Amino acid sequence: MTADDASDPTAQSLWRPLRLLQARMDVDIARIYDEAHIEGLKPSFVMELIRLDALGPMTITELAESVQRTHSAISQKVAAMRGAGLVRTTSGTDARSKKVTLTAKARRIVDRLKAEWRATEAAIADIEAEIPYPLSRIVGDIEAALRRKSFHDRIAEKLAGDAAWE
Repeated sequence: MTADDASDPTAQSLWRPLRLLQARMDVDIARIYDEAHIEGLKPSFVMELIRLDALGPMTITELAESVQRTHSAISQKVAAMRGAGLVRTTSGTDARSKKVTLTAKARRIVDRLKAEWRATEAAIADIEAEIPYPLSRIVGDIEAALRRKSFHDRIAEKLAGDAAWE
């Protein structure tokens, strides 16, 4: 460990390469949208747009549960998608809830988004076939390890031995 590493532990990260890889792949997906002249679309919107098309209008809570994200994260994403003209929100059954609906703009492109989703999944399957240990298998193995001992418990054990934490 260098002096810089001691003062800034973020200089090293085991999972940063994974986040950077996913970001590079998202840039390539966004390039596909740009080449297709699909305006205002971000790769991070696609699952929610497809889900809204498949299941119909949903509250933010229902959409969050559907895509396994937090209410807060989906609320922010819905605001961004609304700003891009892809969804609209209306009052739900009570004053606190909002119903999310696709706009005509989103309905015009949703079949293309489904095609891109299928193509992306097929491209990932091709990549996984080229490498000796597919990421989908790694994720399953990590999930199994976390069932044996949670990430929280693993971090707490490491912190228990760190004088800076006490």
